[in-house]
Order: sequence, then structure tokens, then C-alpha cells
Amino acid sequence: MEPVYRALELTGVTLHRVQGATVDLRGTENIPTTGGAVLAMNHTGYLDFLPIALGVYRQGRRIRFLGKVEMRDNAILNYLMNHTGTVAVDRSAGHAAFEEAVEALRAGELVGVFPEATHSRSFEIKELKSGAVRMAAAAGVPVIPVIGWGAHRQWGKDVPRTMGRARIPMIVEYGTPMDMSDVDLDSPASVEAKVKELRDTMTAMLHPIQEEYPHPAGEPWVPARLGGGAPTYDEAKVLEDEEAAQKAAARAAKRESGK
Repeated sequence: MEPVYRALELTGVTLHRVQGATVDLRGTENIPTTGGAVLAMNHTGYLDFLPIALGVYRQGRRIRFLGKVEMRDNAILNYLMNHTGTVAVDRSAGHAAFEEAVEALRAGELVGVFPEATHSRSFEIKELKSGAVRMAAAAGVPVIPVIGWGAHRQWGKDVPRTMGRARIPMIVEYGTPMDMSDVDLDSPASVEAKVKELRDTMTAMLHPIQEEYPHPAGEPWVPARLGGGAPTYDEAKVLEDEEAAQKAAARAAKRESGK
């Protein structure tokens, strides 16, 4: 894991320098210097993990990310997953990934999770999956809500790709760790209450950051709430549900062809 992860860290730092990107890191004191924690991150684009990982790297820690098993279909991504300790998540059978993540947390690692599961086209916080809360509660570690904003302008769904020296400013805020010791894993209501608390916390962190960030009217990377061209939450949900159905059908067809 060490050589490949180190190479990726250096590549990420170099990429930001070449692009002239600035990253405003806030709340880094909330990243524990030792011990496990789940980093629950909002998901707006393909590269939003980089500035988040940069802040953790500067605190002398590393993130072990959860990634979709479909990423293994790409030879390069498969190699990187194998050599960076990425936990591959098969949505049709996620128990093994859950247990691997809990084991890593108990061993004192930081595990990065996108609880929205997929990109938010509206750039609002979507309904969250319960995995981040459940694995943190099972491992006896906190959840740290993390908000990143700006990286979606580089490469996101329905947003023109901007990978050159565009000097895009980015903001990352690491929130106050949330205690999971009161979560009863045998009670769906208890889990869902904590998931709602996490979503409310992430939304309360996200909106002020979006509002202070320049948001030109009509731009596709600006939320509709702020006059941007992104779809509303409800419009985005329709698109995302259609996309999810198409992907599920493709996975089913692939499994069927492999029989």
C-alpha cells in the first residue's frame, strides 16, 4: 500500500499546483491524530476526494476509501484499488465490505465513505445510506462529517470538464466528530435517527459554504437554490433514479451472461 499511496499523494499535490487550485482547509483539528473514524463526505464530482484527502494528508493521516466494485472493471483503477487498501463495495452483497471496513476502523484507520452513494446532481445533500453510521457504531468510533466544495467544477456529471490551469478555489470543512455510542444497531429507528442527524449536520455545513462561494447565475455547477443551472433536488432525483435503474439492469445482465 505504501509506495502506491505515496505516489498518489504526490500526484494529487502536483495536480493541484499545476491547475493553480487553492484549497481552503477548515476544521482540520477535528481529524484525530490517532485511532479510527469514519469520514462521511458529500459527493459532487469525480475528483472531490482529492482535496479532502489532502487535508488528511497534511495532518499526517491517510484515508482508506470505500469504492464501488464496478471500478475493478477498469485495469488501472483495479490496480490502484488493490494497492491503496480501497474497500470494494458490491451493492448486491455489501456485508463483506462492511466487515472489512469495521475491521479497519478497529485497527485505528480512517475510512472514507460517500453516504449519498452517488454524485448529487443538484449539489444538495441527498438521502444518506446508513452504512457510515452502522460501521462507526459497530467499531466504536466517531463519524466526522466532511463537506467539500469546488472540485466538482473540474469534473462532474453534467458539468463541462475543466482540468487545465483554471485556478479553481476549493473549500473543505471537517466537522465536529459525532458520537455513535448511543446507536442501537438492533433498532432501525435508532440507526435512522442518527442518519438523519448526520444528513442535517452535513446540510447545515454545506449551505453556508455554497453561499459564500462565488455562484454566477445560470452556471451548471451552481445549485438551483442559488440561481444556478443545476437541476433542483426533485429534478435530480428523477435523473438519478433512472440512471440507477439502468445500472442495475446492466449488472443483472452481466451476472446472467456470466452463468
